[in-house]
Amino acid sequence: MKFTAQQIAEILEGDIVGNPNEEVFKLSKIEEGEKGSLTFLSNPKYNRYLYNTKASIAIVNKSFVLEKEITTTLIRVDDAYASFSKLLEFYNEVKNNKLGREEPCYIDASSKIGANEYIAAFSYIGKNVVIGNHVKIYPNVYISDNVVVGDHCTFFAGAKIHSETVVGNNCVIHAGAIVGSDGFGFAPNKDGVYRKIPQIGNVIIEDHVDVGAATTIDRATLGATIIREGVKLDNQIQIAHNVEIGKNTVIAAQTGIAGSVKIGKNCMIGGQVGIAGHISIGDNVKIQAQSGITKSIKDNKIVKGTPAFSYSDFNKSYIHFKNLPTLVSSLNKLEKNINTQSQD
Repeated sequence: MKFTAQQIAEILEGDIVGNPNEEVFKLSKIEEGEKGSLTFLSNPKYNRYLYNTKASIAIVNKSFVLEKEITTTLIRVDDAYASFSKLLEFYNEVKNNKLGREEPCYIDASSKIGANEYIAAFSYIGKNVVIGNHVKIYPNVYISDNVVVGDHCTFFAGAKIHSETVVGNNCVIHAGAIVGSDGFGFAPNKDGVYRKIPQIGNVIIEDHVDVGAATTIDRATLGATIIREGVKLDNQIQIAHNVEIGKNTVIAAQTGIAGSVKIGKNCMIGGQVGIAGHISIGDNVKIQAQSGITKSIKDNKIVKGTPAFSYSDFNKSYIHFKNLPTLVSSLNKLEKNINTQSQD
C-alpha cells in the first residue's frame, strides 16, 4: 500500500517541507533509504545520512536545522521517534485489518462472538466461549471451553488458550504462546513416585497485556494466575501456577518464574532471570539479566547476580572478582615473606 507525504503529515500532525504528493510504500533505516521508502531521524549521530539518503520521505524533529540542500521530502514533528512509532502502529493496524471468517474453522454453537471479528482458517473455538468485538484470531489458534475474551484482542497463529482463561481488552497473544496450561504440580509418594495434583484454577489476563511468542502461563492449582493491566511479556517466558504480576511490569525473554511468586507493579526484569517460588518482589524493582532471585525483594531495589544482591554492590565487587588471581598471588607472596622473616 502507498501513502503520500500529505497523508502521513495529517496522521502525525506534522509540517511538510518538500513535495506533499511524494509517495512511499515501504520503511527503511535512514542509512539504507531508497526511492519509495519512508525513514526517520531522531539521533544526531545519524544526521549525516540525511544528506545522502535516497529515501523519498524522512520524519525529523521541528528543531532540526538543515546544513545543506537535500532532495528528500521532510515531515517536521515535535518528536520524530515517537511519531515514527505512532506511524508504525497505524501501519500495523491497516495491514492487519482483516474481517470475516475463513473456512475451515470450528466454532461451537454455544459460543458467542462479537462484531467485526476475524477468524482465520483452522482455528478452533470451544464450548461456552465469549469473545468481544473487533477480535482477530489467526490460523491454528485454539481457544478452549469457557474462555472469556474482551474487545480489540489479537491472537496470532498457533496461540493456545486453555479452559476458563479470562483475557481483558486490547490484549495481544503472540504466535505459539500457551495460556492456561496445567501448573507443575506433583506430590511424591513414599515409594518415590510422583502423583499428579489436579490444577483446577485458571489464568486471568487484564487489559493492555502483551504476551510474547512461545511464552507459557500456567493455570493456578486453586484460584488464579494473574497478569495485571499493562504487563508486557517477551518471548519464551515461563510463568508458573498462582504467580501474580503487577501492573505495568515488563519481563524480558527466557525468564522463569516459579509458583506462587508475587511481583509488584512497574518492575523491570531482564532476560534469563530465575525467580524461586513463594517469594515477593516489591514495586519498581529492577532485576538485571541472568540474575537468580532466591529471597523476597523490597520496593525500589536494583539487584544483580546469583544469588542476586544490590546492583551497586555487585559492580563494586566485580572489580575484585576480576582481580582475584592477582590478589591470591599477592597474598601468597606476602605469606611467604612473613614465614621467611619469622624463621629468621
